[in-house]
Amino acid sequence: MSSTSKQKLLPVVSSSIIGATIEWYDFFLYGVVASLALNHLYFPSDDPFISTLLAYVTFAVGFVARPIGGIIFGHFGDKIGRKKMMVLTVMIMGGSTCLIAILPTYNQIGVWAPIILLLLRIVQGIGLGGEWGGAVLMAYEYAPKEKRGFYASFPQIGLSLGLLLASGAVGLLTANLTDAQFLSWGWRVAFGASVLLLILGLWMRIAVQETPEFEKVKSSHSESRLPFLDMWKGGKAKKVIAGMGARYIDGVFFNIMGVFSISYLTKDLHVSNTMATLGVSAAALIMCFFIPYFGYLSDRVGRIQVYFWGSLIVGISALPAFYLMQISGGSTWIIWLSIIIPFGIFYALVYGPEAALFAELFDSRVRYTGVSVVYQLSGIFASGITPIIAATLIEVGGGSPLLLTLYVLFAGLVSAVSVWWMGKLNK
Repeated sequence: MSSTSKQKLLPVVSSSIIGATIEWYDFFLYGVVASLALNHLYFPSDDPFISTLLAYVTFAVGFVARPIGGIIFGHFGDKIGRKKMMVLTVMIMGGSTCLIAILPTYNQIGVWAPIILLLLRIVQGIGLGGEWGGAVLMAYEYAPKEKRGFYASFPQIGLSLGLLLASGAVGLLTANLTDAQFLSWGWRVAFGASVLLLILGLWMRIAVQETPEFEKVKSSHSESRLPFLDMWKGGKAKKVIAGMGARYIDGVFFNIMGVFSISYLTKDLHVSNTMATLGVSAAALIMCFFIPYFGYLSDRVGRIQVYFWGSLIVGISALPAFYLMQISGGSTWIIWLSIIIPFGIFYALVYGPEAALFAELFDSRVRYTGVSVVYQLSGIFASGITPIIAATLIEVGGGSPLLLTLYVLFAGLVSAVSVWWMGKLNK
């Protein structure tokens, strides 16, 4: 790669990472805080299980809204450009998160509080639905073909950085505030901090240029009139289905280890909020290094191979992870290792090569819509309902995580078979 190409690629990759970090921070901050504060403030109930479940239902609604955002922003991203959509999505996400920070509680405005919270989660979901596709495509379409797995993995770091910031911010606040202070105003500080990230993200994204591949589409006047319909034509429907199946273990495992594990550790195993959130934060930090490594590895040995074995390894790892949590006796190091190894390292096997894997399913005319639909539509069953399923399986199992780990194993097997099928379709 020439020095000129590297100079153009650096700000593109940087803006994609920063923007994706903001989006994921905003989105997953809700998941981290849901069982610590939002269930009490917006979904009061005499049964803690019911109030937590209601908070997670609102969490799931954000995932249901994401495919809508993927279709809307994918359509315009394939017609008028990736850059414009990236600027718009970061404004939507940042604005809705700041509004959550100042939203009155159920005790202050009654039923309007959870209704407005639900609407803001829908707006967040729509924004994130358009964000992911734009961020990864900016890096993917600027990168040289032999290094696309490596460069397309960098926006993926935004997920781990966003989770790191979200869980780290909550961990820092819970460590320095009393439970009453955190419940009263501390959680609002974490949401309000989004405004600083919003300003930084806008500044960086406005400065980048459109991708060369989309410029070629524009200059040849070959834009798709209806990208959502065109992406299903010519035998692409099977690829869409295979991609959605491959995404299953990604969504399930992330939400089990990054979101639900905090609730499980604090509510079922009576571990402190600080220990649980800092364990997830440490895993997210380590993941930042392994995501680009496995993206790079996919350029060398093939994305199908890395993702196939990654799906199986991730699916199996849930059983020893939750077993260690159970026998930890409250030991910080055992609990942290049970999170860091499977989540910080193994999970990157699938999340590192994933962006390039999905981008290669579609040509540049419909790529924004295609990757967004594959990633976001599958998120409804792979991510959105996972905390609800996890909480229910733990409840049905009488506190035992066995049923939950078997569910994760099932997701890993589905993804392994799906990515194997994807490889057959690409031949």
